[in-house]
Amino acid sequence: MREPGGRALVTGLAAVAPNGADTREFWASTLAGVSGLRRISRFNAEDFPVRIAGLVPLRDGEDCEPRLNVQTDRWTQLALVAGDRALADAGLVPAELPAYDMAVITASSSGGNEFGQREIQALWSEGPRSVGPFQSIAWFYAATTGQLSIKNGMKGPCGVLVTEQAGGLDALGQARRALRRDADVVLTGGTEAPVGPYALTCQLTSGLLSTVDDPARAYLPFDVDACGHVPGEGGAILVVENEEHARARGARVYGEVAGYAATFDPRPGSGRPPTLARAIEGALADAGVGAADVDVVFADGAGVPDQDRREAEALTSVFGPRGVPVTAPKTLYGRLYAGGPPLDVVAALLAIRDGVIPPTYGGTRLAPGCDLDLVREARHGTVRTALLVARGFDGFNAALVVRAA
Repeated sequence: MREPGGRALVTGLAAVAPNGADTREFWASTLAGVSGLRRISRFNAEDFPVRIAGLVPLRDGEDCEPRLNVQTDRWTQLALVAGDRALADAGLVPAELPAYDMAVITASSSGGNEFGQREIQALWSEGPRSVGPFQSIAWFYAATTGQLSIKNGMKGPCGVLVTEQAGGLDALGQARRALRRDADVVLTGGTEAPVGPYALTCQLTSGLLSTVDDPARAYLPFDVDACGHVPGEGGAILVVENEEHARARGARVYGEVAGYAATFDPRPGSGRPPTLARAIEGALADAGVGAADVDVVFADGAGVPDQDRREAEALTSVFGPRGVPVTAPKTLYGRLYAGGPPLDVVAALLAIRDGVIPPTYGGTRLAPGCDLDLVREARHGTVRTALLVARGFDGFNAALVVRAA
């Protein structure tokens, strides 16, 4: 175990998103307002109240090793593709590094639900002999972490965070901790693939999904017409390195994971206030920055009126009314659960690199109680520090600060 200390630097990243199957396409589409929300076509969704989703334009198994296709769910396949690309982007060859100095920490909220549904259907229609051996592992929340670890020979501290959407930031916070104590390199982030009959049925029980059929109007966080969120698949994988290791090899650096905090809301009806503002304040304090230092907030953007209002109140309590530019580009690709925040981190780092804040598309008027400077058109200018906010179902909150290195 090394002495605690050192900065956590992002040296590689890879997006796999509904509006772009790779990082370059994702970023260009996000700045141009190209949506990845479309009518569900992988199965007959006509009997479902939700028929719009964010769908990654990659077929099952595309760009993934054939031997892994039979033993993994689409959610893991997307992460394997992104993992390869992130390592290549970082210029890292895992086989050339000590195995126990590399770690894998990802997030998941739904696991391999499509793989599980397929095997359960086989069980009931054909009997137990038709169920493959990989059913025992492919559905499990840690399957992606395990497959990334095995494929790349990464034997350092590995794990998975299961806190729904908040997990996407929790994973990066845990990765930074691992770098300070146990590892030189961490492959981190998250992906999801919850657009199947069983997964969609489970999500419908929350009552938080939008049933609007128009992709341009289905997901409108902080807007007067907000009516729920659109589910989606995809996410991002990032390479985060200890500063000493990154500098020694002359790595290109996108930015630093500078601050992180997490909280949990009290039980509804307890009379105690929600704790998102405390998570934000904790992340800023951990990064050693004040509210005035933040150039942009990438919002959670639930798209549910009361949740949007609570998030707006938390942001206003920290930054003041319209005190900081706020954006939610996920209106173009949906709420990706544990895959969404890592994708926001990619967008934030590219915003820092290119000096542009991607906008929130689709809305026309802020809802009452949402006194935010919501970015409606791309804003060009210096971006050095970004705050990312994520909330998970039943009370999980996470906040992360990334900044130019």
